[in-house]
Amino acid sequence: MRSLRDPAPSRLAYRLNRLMLTPRFRTFLRYGLPVLIIASIGAFWASDADRRQDMGDRVAEVRRQIQERPEFMVHMMAVEDVSDTVAADIRSLLALDFPQSSFDLDLDAIRGQVETLDAVASAAVQIRGGGVLSIIVTEREPAIIWRTSQGLTLLDAEGNRVSAITARADRPSLPLIAGQSADAAVQEALTLIALADPIAPRLRGLLRVGERRWDLVLDRGQHIQLPETDAASALKKVIALDGAQDLLARDIAAIDFRNPRRPVLRLTSGAIDAMNDFDLTQTTDALR
Repeated sequence: MRSLRDPAPSRLAYRLNRLMLTPRFRTFLRYGLPVLIIASIGAFWASDADRRQDMGDRVAEVRRQIQERPEFMVHMMAVEDVSDTVAADIRSLLALDFPQSSFDLDLDAIRGQVETLDAVASAAVQIRGGGVLSIIVTEREPAIIWRTSQGLTLLDAEGNRVSAITARADRPSLPLIAGQSADAAVQEALTLIALADPIAPRLRGLLRVGERRWDLVLDRGQHIQLPETDAASALKKVIALDGAQDLLARDIAAIDFRNPRRPVLRLTSGAIDAMNDFDLTQTTDALR
């Protein structure tokens, strides 16, 4: 007699059937296994150094061809809203050779370089149509001249350096300051200069004393010594006294307002000699 085949599945078949019913295993067979096979083939292919080098060269060549397409090339640079001197400084600083691919230009780095120039407050860099590298610059506006042992320097209203000049006559319309760390108090200096407008024709400049206060220097060597704090109020009092009594027209060497409660007038040597002569004449007359 022939033996009948057991219709029940084998233990292995049973386990495989149960495994196929598992959602995670079916997902692995559908997605994970193909990816694993492809990754294995790729790893085997990339294990050869010559093949890797050849692929790298092909990718680099394709990238070069894309980057050097005419629509991605920059042919010129335009420096806008800036003086000719600053424009020349920017071109000299960047020293870019054209044409260049726009992919080779780091716009943030270019902007950072341009903003290192003293005369530049801010800059915006972009690539315009037609292959133009556009640099739009906001220049610092000179507001005052700072005299130091190294020479004359133009500063803006916030005390930032703009540029150097060779002579005071180059910018006669700008006020002059001097003294160590005077650039750190430019805003206060400009305020005092504005308050001193009634005596502007006589004002020669401001001197920073001890890095903490100002002297106004007038013609004829006169000084108005202002306090460390609330110098503006002290100067207003001096201007008021001059308007009422022509104080600054007198034979005075300095007006010391460092202590506003006890201002002191220092006479010139000529005025002192005249006073001494007057006292001597009075004494002589009294002895007769």
